[in-house]
Amino acid sequence: MTNHDGTCVTHRRYISYDHAHYGGNLVDGAYALAMFGDVATDICIQTDGDEGLFASYSDVQFKAPIRAGDFVEATGVITRTGNRSRTIDFTLSIVCRANPERGDSAADVLEEPIVATTATGTVVVPA
Repeated sequence: MTNHDGTCVTHRRYISYDHAHYGGNLVDGAYALAMFGDVATDICIQTDGDEGLFASYSDVQFKAPIRAGDFVEATGVITRTGNRSRTIDFTLSIVCRANPERGDSAADVLEEPIVATTATGTVVVPA
């Protein structure tokens, strides 16, 4: 068994306005979880040559709102390698945010990313 602890993958994505579900252009928390699923798939391919299966989340924390017009980064880091399972810590951070007060297409790079969602999940890969 190869130890993959510390393996890290990051995906960056712009959140278009068609993802807004609520007032204030808020995006539902499932968006972050979908990104975590993509990151987990990428990690499994990188480490095990297989997409793997997402088995469970042991913790999910919604810490700040995600809005349409945000640019986000979803990062996953393997924190435990079992025979077939991998525990992954996830973070979704907002790195850019739309600024409609300056104009319809204005946006700002944030000095400090805003941590919007964190989670811990377990994936399973074939033996």
